[in-house]
Amino acid sequence: MSLDWDEAQSRWIIRTNRGDAFTAQFVGIGTGPLHVPKLPGIPGIERFMGYSFHTSRWDYDYTGGDPSGLLMEKLADKRVGIIGTGATSVQCVPHLARACKELYVFQRTPSSVDVRANAPIDPDWFSGIATPGWQQRWLENFTANQAGGSANEDLVQDGWTDLSRRIREKVLLLPREQRTPQNMLAAFEDSDFEKMEEIRARVDSIVEDRETAARLKAWYRQLCKRPCFHDTYLQAFNTAGTHLVDTDGKGLDEVTERGVVVAGKEYVLDCIIYASGFEVGTAYKRRAGFDLTGRDGIKLSDYWSEGMRTKHGIHVHGFPNVFFVQPTQGANLISNVPHNLTEAARTIALMVRHARANGFRQIEVTKDAEERWIELLLTGAGRMIGSPDCTPGYYNNEGREPGPAARLNVGHPAGASAYFKYIDGWRNSGQFEGVQFR
Repeated sequence: MSLDWDEAQSRWIIRTNRGDAFTAQFVGIGTGPLHVPKLPGIPGIERFMGYSFHTSRWDYDYTGGDPSGLLMEKLADKRVGIIGTGATSVQCVPHLARACKELYVFQRTPSSVDVRANAPIDPDWFSGIATPGWQQRWLENFTANQAGGSANEDLVQDGWTDLSRRIREKVLLLPREQRTPQNMLAAFEDSDFEKMEEIRARVDSIVEDRETAARLKAWYRQLCKRPCFHDTYLQAFNTAGTHLVDTDGKGLDEVTERGVVVAGKEYVLDCIIYASGFEVGTAYKRRAGFDLTGRDGIKLSDYWSEGMRTKHGIHVHGFPNVFFVQPTQGANLISNVPHNLTEAARTIALMVRHARANGFRQIEVTKDAEERWIELLLTGAGRMIGSPDCTPGYYNNEGREPGPAARLNVGHPAGASAYFKYIDGWRNSGQFEGVQFR
């Protein structure tokens, strides 16, 4: 697939791998940052003679069951290994534990698994809040609670807002003259430690085997890795036939024809399920599966070779009439991605309406405006999550020093709430500062 800009016609020419070719005046790119499956770099992975698949390519023909949660009855006589204990595995393991003859959960690093507490909504309560615009109010309330805002109430009341509320309360206990960056960071770390102690205690209260419980406890700060929330994951390890194989942070030794090897011991398996996530931070063309050729023949892969460059995470100089719908270089609110997408969609829709109403054929950010936006982003303190001293994961580039491109994977320096307020004013002013209409 490819997208090529036709300057004479002010149109994008889109070609697919089916031989199609068609044009569009405006193009929205919503490919997302996490959609290319990643397999672990384990020696011998191609040698396994049993059945295997990635979680994003789940094979119900092999396992039985269906996406609604029906029992995967075809695994009743199978020895299954699942590699990975991140957010995807946390969702899969309870279903596999009910279905498999033997389930081996191979763990490099334990996830923090807090209460999810899903429950039916009280209709009387909901009828009181479900007035026009309630969805937007909830989006804004979550962000105001979780991303450095100053909400007076918590409508969402989930694990994300709980941690943020604790941090904010500790900061507010400090006398105003003591609210220095160093003291606020200390308050953040104290709150995080208290929360993680609760999560570790929860493991002990649920998991019956003491050794298994000890190995399921996340020892790091909660925001070192993507926090998980689930009400049946830990309970799955009380199921007969479900085994945790902890690799003490080392990962698997190798894959053999019959199974996998950890610390010199081979585990014989009928099936391996790779819950190994998705590519993060690789080149755009690799992740999207296509490239864009903009004005004067410039490739987006070349333009972004040293890191993403946009205004608002939406507009790219040299690529008119194309809009990126994603969080980075905007609010960068990864705890609630739909809020980012909603605001991007509103911004794009208003700009397209303005162009069509006034007979403009092209919308493009200026080079100067793009540069000034990047300069603003780099004035921020960086990310509070996934610092280099955290356990390896995609939040911190697997514990490796981030390359020059990674430093541009940030959001508004004043936080998500500030960005959403800014972008609302920017688009509704009708001036569209930094963007040219031609």
